[in-house]
Amino acid sequence: MKTDEKFDFKIDNLGPCTIQSPIKLSTVQGDYTANYVRDDSYVIANVNVYDATKPIVMDSTNLMEKAGPREKIFFDPTHAKAGICTCGGLCPGLNDVIRAVVRCLNTRYGVKTIKGYQFGFRGFFADSGYEPIELDRYLIDEIHKIGGTYLGTSRGGGQRVSEIVDCLERDGINMLFIIGGDGTQRGSYDIACEVEKRGLKCAVVGVPKTVDNDLMFMDRSFGFETAVQRAKETVAAVHMEAASQINGIGLVKLMGREAGFIAAAAALSSHETNFCLIPEVPFEMEGENGFLACLERRLAKRGHAVIVVSEGAGQDLLQSTGATDASGNKKLSDIGVFLKSEIEKYFKAKKIEINLKYIDPSYQIRACVTTASDSIYCERLGNNAVHAAMAGKTKCVIGLVHDKFVHLPISAVTAHRNAVDPEGSLWRDTLDATGQPILMVNDIEKAHAKMAAAVAGAKSKPSEQKKGK
Repeated sequence: MKTDEKFDFKIDNLGPCTIQSPIKLSTVQGDYTANYVRDDSYVIANVNVYDATKPIVMDSTNLMEKAGPREKIFFDPTHAKAGICTCGGLCPGLNDVIRAVVRCLNTRYGVKTIKGYQFGFRGFFADSGYEPIELDRYLIDEIHKIGGTYLGTSRGGGQRVSEIVDCLERDGINMLFIIGGDGTQRGSYDIACEVEKRGLKCAVVGVPKTVDNDLMFMDRSFGFETAVQRAKETVAAVHMEAASQINGIGLVKLMGREAGFIAAAAALSSHETNFCLIPEVPFEMEGENGFLACLERRLAKRGHAVIVVSEGAGQDLLQSTGATDASGNKKLSDIGVFLKSEIEKYFKAKKIEINLKYIDPSYQIRACVTTASDSIYCERLGNNAVHAAMAGKTKCVIGLVHDKFVHLPISAVTAHRNAVDPEGSLWRDTLDATGQPILMVNDIEKAHAKMAAAVAGAKSKPSEQKKGK
């Protein structure tokens, strides 16, 4: 994301850390023993250099605090009580993170009371009737082998901040781990602010979740690699169908409400995608340079075509319902069904035989078990979330930046959503992989205006959405 906006990466702390950590590590280098992480260890946020004559800024606007176990911690593990919940839609890796958090609390720090709040924020409300589950390492030891979330999930509820904190206070919770997307994490921030307002000592630490990979600053979000792997398998199947038919067309709709990272990565990894349509790049259906004419030329040349489309692509071509879900997200019109219908009508009018196969694997992908790489990532995210909370860090999430785990302020991470840069290397490489035209439009100036409007709209999203995704 190209922006001159400055962010403050300073992390809030509940107070001084005076308790010796039960995790026995080293404070010196070269003794072949894993080391504690110091609070003055940082990762430089902006590593890009556009003007070598300018000095690198070395303050909280460009330094991210490294995550990891501290030698001194804030909470006494023998008295600490933890809570954990999962919110929003399903994503591969939720159970892996739950397992990692519980095991680290239980086995590394000796925390005995861990409450799993069921069905997202609803688990905190007395009128919902969902009692928390008492968690320990034995109960959750096998949950990483199944998809979904052991604790259940739901959308919404993050605006009922006072009730949530009432529950935390009633249950004596000292640290709360919230696994969810940007809307959920904005709710987490409000919860942490209410905790602070009441003078409670409760750390609120988020593990950010979005399969769309649209979180600011982070290298990737958990579940993304699994989603790409499963999407690649779907593309391979639909390619086989298309290549085996007369004028075969394979159409795959993938996740990506406002960001086309999954679609672009699936196109790159499959090597079999001919058109990749994403929300960040507008396209037209009709006209000499429109998508349908480009598709016709592809069929005439090669006899088959594979199309990958993000769920949020081409929404300007569809009739909006104006409806929103419980998280405040606008309900999208179905671009996959629209493309299927328009492609069939176009070639029927031209009396050209086609054989079109349409697949939408979204819910199958969201619910699947993680790949090895994602499982490792989830384990490390969960462990680092526990280390942060035990050290009294709050109003923060754990993220991977430049291949290093860091603490990030919730306020910075949720300021905007990340998106594929149409002028960046990822999209450039995707165009090379697919061979599609740079822009499938008839009016370049109009397309540029749409892209500029989309960027401006993305920056305003957080203020327009309800909390509790």
